[in-house]
Amino acid sequence: MAANTVSDDVPRYADMLSAMGTEPRLRIMRLLLSAHPDGLVVGDIGTELDIPNSTLSHHLEKLKNENLVKVRREGTFLRYSANAAALQELLRFLYAECCTRNRAIEPQTIVAAF
Repeated sequence: MAANTVSDDVPRYADMLSAMGTEPRLRIMRLLLSAHPDGLVVGDIGTELDIPNSTLSHHLEKLKNENLVKVRREGTFLRYSANAAALQELLRFLYAECCTRNRAIEPQTIVAAF
């Protein structure tokens, strides 16, 4: 990955990390990952995490805006699922430079796990 490409992506990845940077949103992400790939309907997320619907909608919207979750309508329900591809991309970005200065571990070894 070229250095300018990495720096161009920093704001986008910073926004993704910021979106997950609250305790409720991080809990939502972990719950959705536990239910991957099917996801959960909004009511089940709120019940399981004890988050009121109005607050939950705000958190889910923030995660959706950063492409961290996907949403699909099922009749009158909204089903949310974690966007695993976006999360893998974020992790690849974080680990892209891992150990490149001291060569302790081959970076591809870590990135290949994702």
